[in-house]
Amino acid sequence: MSERERRLPVIPASFFGTVLGLVGWGNSWRAAHDTWGLPAAIGEILMLAGVLVWAVLIILFAARWLSVRSDALAEAAHPVQCCFIGLVGVATMLAGIAAPPYSTPFAVALFAPGAAFTLFFALWRTGVLWQGARDPAATTPVLYLPTVAGSYVTAIGCATLGFPEWGRLVLGAGILSWFAIESVLLHRLYTAPEMPPPLRPVLRIQLAPPTVGAAAYLSVTSGPPDLIAYGLIGYGLLQLLLLARLGRWIFVADFSASAWAFTFGLTALATAMVRLVGRGDAGPVSVLAPAVFVLVSTAMSAIILRTIWLLVVGRLLPAPVPAAARA
Repeated sequence: MSERERRLPVIPASFFGTVLGLVGWGNSWRAAHDTWGLPAAIGEILMLAGVLVWAVLIILFAARWLSVRSDALAEAAHPVQCCFIGLVGVATMLAGIAAPPYSTPFAVALFAPGAAFTLFFALWRTGVLWQGARDPAATTPVLYLPTVAGSYVTAIGCATLGFPEWGRLVLGAGILSWFAIESVLLHRLYTAPEMPPPLRPVLRIQLAPPTVGAAAYLSVTSGPPDLIAYGLIGYGLLQLLLLARLGRWIFVADFSASAWAFTFGLTALATAMVRLVGRGDAGPVSVLAPAVFVLVSTAMSAIILRTIWLLVVGRLLPAPVPAAARA
């Protein structure tokens, strides 16, 4: 093993959550520009940042599979970390979703392979789960990532590229997968021993199914807001309050890149609420949307600044695994 390979940064698949957060926040600003006339440049800068981060991560992640394959295979075999690999396809689709205002062919060139990877990984991982023989303690919200998050973002991408009918079909798969997985997850939380501290941060993903689902639903539909949209946002707000209530129990560890697991659901909540206002809501959502948008923008700014600081001081990336240890 060469010195260069031993010093290769270790990029876990969970780092692709940064792309979800940046592009998701960019989407929120695009919605705010359309609804309230806020500066469009902010949203486009965030989208560009998300695409650039995706490009860096995809290169490093591919290099990891090529040069330290055993390490990558170990992640794929892990009962929890493996599900984050689904974010590779989701992040690639989001990079494509950011591009249509500038180049539709480029958007399709990113979205198509991202959707294909997402479908392949969801089928592979779900097939493994169906075979059983796993520890119930490994049942965490990361199970949403391959099928639920993948389906939602595929639906958003289909609508963005002009195929809302396909988006509705995929959205149905995502919503019903969410219902099925959440029932299993809640059974584990209600009846199994307390989740250990290292696993608790993944509970932040619990915010994403209703809020990203709301954003996807609004992407593939048109017209005035309806009961389904309000129901999804209402459940999302409930999850946000519940996460706030459990904050001290969940956030026992120091800040790390895992905080980005929270950002996609958080930004989707702001996006969906702003979109509802833009589609004619004049009720409680129109009152709450500005406050939620400010809250999300404040939280995202803090997470980005903290992430940059960790990167500068060398505490963001896991340490490279020595060749002897890998052997």
